[in-house]
Amino acid sequence: MINKAKKILKIVFLITNVVLLLLCLLTCLSPFLHPGNNAFIALAGMSFPFLFLLVVVAGVYRAVKKSKWVWVHAVVIIAGLYQFSNVFGFHAAAGFTQQKQPAALRVVTWNLSSWGTTKRGNENKINYKSEMTSLLGNLNADVICLQEYNFLREKTIRDTLITELKEKGYHYFFFARSKYTMHLYKSAHVTGVAIASKYPFKDTVHFDYGSDDHAEPLIYADIEFNKAAIRIFTTHLESVRFEAYDYDALHNLKEPSNASITKTRAIAWKLKQAYIKRAEQAKILQQKIKESPHPVIVCGDFNDVPGSYVY
Repeated sequence: MINKAKKILKIVFLITNVVLLLLCLLTCLSPFLHPGNNAFIALAGMSFPFLFLLVVVAGVYRAVKKSKWVWVHAVVIIAGLYQFSNVFGFHAAAGFTQQKQPAALRVVTWNLSSWGTTKRGNENKINYKSEMTSLLGNLNADVICLQEYNFLREKTIRDTLITELKEKGYHYFFFARSKYTMHLYKSAHVTGVAIASKYPFKDTVHFDYGSDDHAEPLIYADIEFNKAAIRIFTTHLESVRFEAYDYDALHNLKEPSNASITKTRAIAWKLKQAYIKRAEQAKILQQKIKESPHPVIVCGDFNDVPGSYVY
């Protein structure tokens, strides 16, 4: 009876191990396969760090047991090194100093989340504009790229640069409003992406991804730094657009008795649609980068994990 139980346990462990290895290999493909045709692999790609760690741990166990399966684990680990290098960065933190070298161009990017008002956990919609602009000023950046940049429209939208940034020395500003927020901020507020610079703009251009996309525009500004032209892009790719009830459904997944199959399918559908739209938007961004006659710096909120097809 004991031998039979051991045999069953060994088979279960073997099947689990094979499934783990196959899933890890599938997640290694996520950077290369368009999510429109491979939604499952795109979704599975988010679990790569966890799966890769399990493969390594199981591989060490196999090595200790001197099992021939250790070579299979070694192959999967080698196959995952490219994805691993995308997800994890191995470099010591140099530390930040406000003072920068004269030959250095310092660029900062920040999703402001409408000055913190749309950030999850801020149910009271507290505005942190003063604190956030103060932090931006202390960074001593030459160029600042902002997403979900929100300002009070008042009488005109021509002067979109808020006073706080002007006072910090950013006299050159390029702003493009988001189409999908027009109905939200029609009366008082405008939201979009922006580039603020201490250097004059040689050229500015903006592109929309599409009328039905919930992404902020793609914009770029050309500046001249140390007698060289540099093109700086910023954008905010498609959001998953989770609502409060979606987050509740995700939380309920921790307790199977409270989970809903219908709500779980709805979450998976939203994730799939967002993956597909971001992939197409990333192709547009990629093409604009290739068309640039100048060196390029790309900033933005890409709403995806580092090892994804979008990145």
